[in-house]
Amino acid sequence: MLRTLGKGPALTVLLIDVLKGVAAILLARWFFPWLKLPADLQPWAVCLCGLAVLLGHSRSIWLGFTGGKSAATGLGVLLALSWPVGAGAAAVFALVLAVARIVSLASMLAALTAIALVHVLPEPLPYRLLVVAGGLYVIALHRANIVRLLAGTEPKVGRRGT
Repeated sequence: MLRTLGKGPALTVLLIDVLKGVAAILLARWFFPWLKLPADLQPWAVCLCGLAVLLGHSRSIWLGFTGGKSAATGLGVLLALSWPVGAGAAAVFALVLAVARIVSLASMLAALTAIALVHVLPEPLPYRLLVVAGGLYVIALHRANIVRLLAGTEPKVGRRGT
């Protein structure tokens, strides 16, 4: 989006994608008590919604089962699920982007940071499993970027023609 339409539309899409992830978790937390699920099942149900929003973003039925790489939506899920994990991942993303100027590298390192943080902080098992699965999924969606990173051809932010 940044390369095609510029900063304004890219920031708008980023915000919408993050809010999509936040909304999925908040709506699940609001809705699932109505189902009268046992308290120990509610975190699992919330995480199922988190996984659904990640998959729905990258495999949209409206786009012929294609879509984005779920990094921004995943950040929204993280922020709503465990804000310290989300904040840590966002900080790593911002730092790597500022230094390396490569969005894909920043996204993947943020995903790895989230996986590490969710195991260091006292988070319930369903949250840990979702963050591991979601983080690995985001990284897997970056396969082509990894090939370009290794070849030294991955575009950097702010470079003309990339």
